Amino acid sequence: MKGISYLVDNNSLKKSVAIDIKTIYQNQDAIHDFIDVLVAESRLSESSISWNDAKQQLKDKGKL
Repeated sequence: MKGISYLVDNNSLKKSVAIDIKTIYQNQDAIHDFIDVLVAESRLSESSISWNDAKQQLKDKGKL
């Protein structure tokens, strides 16, 4: 997307992203989607739990 730049380290690994303010204002929905994808990608190595287990944990904590 125009207005988005990745900052890379010496090994060409992406370390940061710079988003032009004008791009944010003009493409708010697309930017939110882009950020959601970045967050999801950053969590790929994290373990996951089933939805039923997550609900039970919330119930145990009194949040459901």
